Amino acid sequence: MLKIGVTGQAGFIGTHFYNNLGLFPDEFERIEFKKEYFTDQSKLNDFVGQCDVIVHLAALNRHNEPQVIFDTNISLVQKLVQALEATHSKAHVIFSSSTQEERDNLYGKSKKIGRELMTDWAIRSEGKFTGMIIPNVFGPFGHPNYNSVVATFCHKLSHNEIPIIEVDGDMKLIYVGELVNVILAEIRNNEGKLEVMVGHTSESKVSQLLSLLESYKTQYHDFGIIPSINNSFELNLFNTFRCYMDIENHFPVKFVKNTDTRGSFVEIIRLNIGGQISFSTTAVGITRGNHYHTRKIERFAVIKGKALIQLRKIGTDIVLNFELDGNEPAYVDMPIWYTHNIKNIGDEELYTNFWINEFYDPNDPDTFFENV
Repeated sequence: MLKIGVTGQAGFIGTHFYNNLGLFPDEFERIEFKKEYFTDQSKLNDFVGQCDVIVHLAALNRHNEPQVIFDTNISLVQKLVQALEATHSKAHVIFSSSTQEERDNLYGKSKKIGRELMTDWAIRSEGKFTGMIIPNVFGPFGHPNYNSVVATFCHKLSHNEIPIIEVDGDMKLIYVGELVNVILAEIRNNEGKLEVMVGHTSESKVSQLLSLLESYKTQYHDFGIIPSINNSFELNLFNTFRCYMDIENHFPVKFVKNTDTRGSFVEIIRLNIGGQISFSTTAVGITRGNHYHTRKIERFAVIKGKALIQLRKIGTDIVLNFELDGNEPAYVDMPIWYTHNIKNIGDEELYTNFWINEFYDPNDPDTFFENV
């Protein structure tokens, strides 16, 4: 079992990579990293000494003073090299650089020089090193006005603000989950390459990107319609958008209940995409679920009885609680990377409709069990 540490574990890419490692408990052991290790060389040495693989993601992306970005990023690399030398580490070090290396800015220069410093360490110490040059990364849980324009647009749209396009350029993008898979492949190959150009998986003008996100805001956020999803990029972009919504205050969404002498009629879901619809009955006091998905879109609609639906983002301890009553039919959608469950809290059988955007595949269920 490989022991893997991730500098920048709490950051955007670091969080996704660390959580994905947790999906392979028989293959990888995660060595916890904390930001303060870079201010205490002995703690950094201890961290480095435990690792078979170190993925160096820690970096400063933005600051009012560009020189601070440069100095910080170079300092982080220098401290990591000191720890590697002090512990005589034989760890495979994977370094995240950026396609901004060749641009005339101090962030790009700091990444290029940092990669060169790590290369020098590898040659000098006969260490194993992989320098990855990465395009623009997008995905859930990035910080707006910091990690990517996608994060900024998603945050603004989902909070009823108006995004502004500063430069309508062409963007070469990779989804954070795809990047994680590239890094995992490098770890498993265990070769070490001084320079790896990570290819982008999608390309879009900024205006086209914003147009798609605006359609998600109108269809999904405002009216609950699942939009047309034509390819993996659109699925990843839609799932990214969903994770920037104010989930706690947006759900549950009540349905329109049409009642006459015959009974009632409720429209559950409008789809511009396919998928699978099912229903369940749940006995009093029983809980279903306690799992999460990394790509699936899912809706729970309570139509009879009383239910408690709970959500918790993986890696956090904040639980969101939603109480639904079939007398006022409502739904809650499950964001990716949120473990979720549903419990019958009433005194009668609970009826629930479930919709998910893809057929169930037992060989690739995208379902990972973890108690809320």
